[in-house]
Amino acid sequence: MSESRPGRPTAEEIERLLIGLPPRFTRSEVAAKSGVPQELAERIWRALGFAQRADDAVAFTEADVDALRRVRSMLDSGLLDEQTVIRMARALGQTTARLAQWQAEIMIGTLLPDEPSADDLATVLDTAQGLMPDFEHVLTHVWRAQLAAAGTRLLAIADVNDELVPTRVPMAVGFADLVSFTRRSRELDEKELARLVEGFESRASDVVASHGARLVKTLGDEVLFTAPTREGAAAVALDLVGADELRIGMAFGPVVSSMGDVFGTTVNLAARLTAIARPGTILVDAELAEGLDGYELHKIRRRPARGLGVVQPYVLRRSSS
Repeated sequence: MSESRPGRPTAEEIERLLIGLPPRFTRSEVAAKSGVPQELAERIWRALGFAQRADDAVAFTEADVDALRRVRSMLDSGLLDEQTVIRMARALGQTTARLAQWQAEIMIGTLLPDEPSADDLATVLDTAQGLMPDFEHVLTHVWRAQLAAAGTRLLAIADVNDELVPTRVPMAVGFADLVSFTRRSRELDEKELARLVEGFESRASDVVASHGARLVKTLGDEVLFTAPTREGAAAVALDLVGADELRIGMAFGPVVSSMGDVFGTTVNLAARLTAIARPGTILVDAELAEGLDGYELHKIRRRPARGLGVVQPYVLRRSSS
């Protein structure tokens, strides 16, 4: 796509350049060619996050046919049933949609000036097209590595709990929260706010990963992380808290993992402790505190926690010895 194109790039140009194949089939044709029932094919597209197409819209490519054929092969082999296919499709769609949006924002923010011209927009597409093969290769490699890490975590948990896929797993859960984020967001312009949030999330991601913990999700001014051990969670929190702009709450106990997220009373307790923590401090529950050695723990007065009754928090600090 090195030739110059007058005017703003169209949606059709973007799709052709990034997908690489022209649309040739309607939704009934793509289902028929792949051998997947049309109703199931439409459920898969919806789970992936794509809009419903009109019956006569020519919107599907040979790559779509190939993808559905692979789904049919997995169904025919008995490796996956339809419900599992839909769940996997939803996981794939939600994850890649966020990834694509995030990467597009990075590319546009890096390459476009404040007042872009049509030529500038074309340059972004040229750059994206040139980087696609490398991005695709790295994406597959990282996905495999993350899948291996997830499998390793599940096997480690199974060794402790005698369950291959345990439903309620004891672990540490922590929330790290930027203090006074609402006030600060009013004082900063859009770019400054974006830099603040991205800087916080980047630092949190690096610290969590360095201690073998998992960053479950980011919520703008807050991150949620888990660690298999109390010591791992404490190391994450102490490296994160650093300054008065952050407060952290953590709890240890059974956690339900589902759809990449975590749920349960332990998660709720960690959130409540974060809400009552002072800026620059880490509060932990009694279950986490009682199993920690080599750290300073200071019992403070019991506090009511909404929906959980009265809880006993402890302030966690590095050992001064």
